[in-house]
Amino acid sequence: MKASEQRFSSRWGLLLSVLGIAVGTGNIWRFPRIAAQNGGDGGAGAFLVAWLVFLLVWSIPLIIAEYALGQRGRMGTIGSFAKLTNGRFAWMGAFVGFVATAIMFYYSVVAGWCVYYMGTSLFSGLPISLESAQATWDGFQGSGLPLVFHALAMTLGALACWQGVRSIERANKILVPTLLVIVVIAVVRAVTLPGAGAGIAYLFTPDWSILAEPRTWLEALTQNAWDTGAGWGLILTYGAYMQKEHGVVRNAVLTGVGNNTVSLLAATMIFGIVFAVLGQQMGTPEILATMRESGPASTGLTFIWMPQLFAQMAFGKILAVLFFLALSFAALSSLISMIELTTRNLVDLGLRRPRAVALTAGGGFLLGVPSAINLGFFANQDFVWGVALMLSGAFVAIAVVVYGARRIREEIATPSDWRLPAGWEQMMRFLIPIQAAVLLVWWLWQATTADFATRWYDPLEPYSAMTCLVQWSLVLALFIALNRWMTRRTVGGTLYEAS
Repeated sequence: MKASEQRFSSRWGLLLSVLGIAVGTGNIWRFPRIAAQNGGDGGAGAFLVAWLVFLLVWSIPLIIAEYALGQRGRMGTIGSFAKLTNGRFAWMGAFVGFVATAIMFYYSVVAGWCVYYMGTSLFSGLPISLESAQATWDGFQGSGLPLVFHALAMTLGALACWQGVRSIERANKILVPTLLVIVVIAVVRAVTLPGAGAGIAYLFTPDWSILAEPRTWLEALTQNAWDTGAGWGLILTYGAYMQKEHGVVRNAVLTGVGNNTVSLLAATMIFGIVFAVLGQQMGTPEILATMRESGPASTGLTFIWMPQLFAQMAFGKILAVLFFLALSFAALSSLISMIELTTRNLVDLGLRRPRAVALTAGGGFLLGVPSAINLGFFANQDFVWGVALMLSGAFVAIAVVVYGARRIREEIATPSDWRLPAGWEQMMRFLIPIQAAVLLVWWLWQATTADFATRWYDPLEPYSAMTCLVQWSLVLALFIALNRWMTRRTVGGTLYEAS
């Protein structure tokens, strides 16, 4: 069956696969830390309110847009943008695809870390102190094992993509339900720990004063941009394989709500465990300071603190294995979508699928090697391409506007789906681009004034504004120059109505 003819066999398979995109390490690893960093003295509940607001005004509208563009274009990011914008903005689709691909290079490294820690939790003793946990991390990073597990993660992801949507659907029907069951089991165990209630109460108690701080809203928007997969081009890619009767709007809402539900469950688990264990040794301010400390490449809470906290709990070894297994499954399901995005773009450009998958996996491994062996390089790439996701979100909105937001609303409507409100059109025209611009300005401003970016003008400074601008400019210039060629290769020189 041709790539353009493949479809998800069922709505359930589509939804699980897209949840595999949305539910990743950002839910389990990043979200609890960000909630702790943006909580007030009385609690983090107000931050959750801001975070839920942006689920409604950033994530779900963009998820709807991606489903719709994929369904209408029936190609990857390059081909769909070329087809739906009359050939003018294939370069935007290429940039959206490249950002997700650049993230894939180091995300595979993260997936490897998760698999390694799952294995050590299962077969080795847990570290009994912070010092031994740090030594375990340092020993792992100082060895060749990160490369080995990076290769393993890329291989597993490539195997899942080998046959296209059929094998992707089969993999996610195993990974995602298992992940959700593990998360629920871990949450139940966490909330039953003595002292866990204090952490959970802090998580959900609102300190309304923090809503007066612009940073709270910016961090809430950033978290939505990074952990739902909205605007990455990944959902667009899977949307190319959805059946029309599956319905765009209902699936988009279920995707966003399902993703954020997993984030809340993960935060409940982490806050419960940390407060239950550390509450015997220190007060709430000290516990929060521990949770807010990101460590090298933001690894501190997950890979250094959590293993030794598990060691201090009854049945902690079992919970540690479940925790890192869930993290591994979340990382792998997201990695699969990144590999498929790159593969699909290569197929649209003329490669046969086996060669495209092999090239994606091999190239992904090689270009991920610097991140696997150097945490400084890893941190730079995470910063540069993580912030570039704001541009990707804006480009998705532009594609909708150029094709016609009202036209999309009419074409995606099915009797079994929910009605898409007319206000979505204005969100695409104004609200999404404005949010993207505000976030870009804020992050680049941070990269000129914060302590971690003392030389903002130096492109070799890992967190500088200039390192972002230089890398983005090089990629954008290349794709703009190749726009006509990419259009010819993907749509055969003939622009036609989406079907």
